[in-house]
Amino acid sequence: MGAALQVTAFGLALLSTFFLLLATCTDCWMVNADDSLEVSHKCRGLWRECVTNMQDGVRTCDQYDSILADHPVKIVVTRTLMITADLLAGLALAMLVLGLDCITFLKEDPCVKLKMCYGAGVILGAGSILGLIGSMWYAVDVYMERAMLVSHNIFLGVYYDFGWSCWLGMAGSIGCFVASVLLTCCLY
Repeated sequence: MGAALQVTAFGLALLSTFFLLLATCTDCWMVNADDSLEVSHKCRGLWRECVTNMQDGVRTCDQYDSILADHPVKIVVTRTLMITADLLAGLALAMLVLGLDCITFLKEDPCVKLKMCYGAGVILGAGSILGLIGSMWYAVDVYMERAMLVSHNIFLGVYYDFGWSCWLGMAGSIGCFVASVLLTCCLY
């Protein structure tokens, strides 16, 4: 039972860490929500803004000036939290690989392997919380921006909604949290 639980937690952690990395690197955290009037599809991400022409499929992207340039708070905070979550999830994944029962590393000392799995679960939980805070921070800020424009009857021609990168970040964070619960609570 313990080995199956470890392998399940490892598979979930691996997939969720991949989702977190993909969410951090991709550029579709916000998408234009009114496609009926638009001939292009606009995405804003943490690192650049892209526009895809719907007629011919040509995609052009504008990189943000610099990492150190003045950016909105939502981009800076989300970048920081997501990169930290990625690093913690990667460290936890490496610890978990070494702590698995099916790996011959430290096979003669199962207590140390169990502690490595527990430590990986704790680190994975911390990373999942940071990733969820980063994704939710960005999503709430997008919602508040849109709600403020609507409440003041301001229409700029296009408004943005949550993109698939934001949803991917939330899914990766929740998956890491579930894997963390499996490793810290259910393994013992």
